[in-house]
Amino acid sequence: MANSTATYGQLATTSKRMVRRLATIGENRLELLAVEVQEERERILRAFLLALGVATFGLLAGLTLTALIAVWLWAWSPAAVLLILTGLYAAAGIFLYRRLLGVMRNWQTLSASLEQLRKDRECLEKILA
Repeated sequence: MANSTATYGQLATTSKRMVRRLATIGENRLELLAVEVQEERERILRAFLLALGVATFGLLAGLTLTALIAVWLWAWSPAAVLLILTGLYAAAGIFLYRRLLGVMRNWQTLSASLEQLRKDRECLEKILA
């Protein structure tokens, strides 16, 4: 009987240790997730502000260039100048739209946290198997 009591005591001690370790691992993963979410938020905000600046000054430069080309070639053919500029702008818009789709397709959010959780799961599966 004393032997089974000692076994139950060892089992309880081992179980407590395992639960503490799992709680510590969970806490570390949540901290990693919180840090990654904050970094992602800051990166998105920075990218948005930079894109806004690029768009603003790109639009101003494009308007100025369009006015210059239209004034310069107006005597040649007003309709042709406007059609050529429209075609160039449409091609640039399509090119940028396709690049945006590529970036969005390859976007990985919280990749480090997900990878760490996969490793934790594999480790637990090895321990429990």
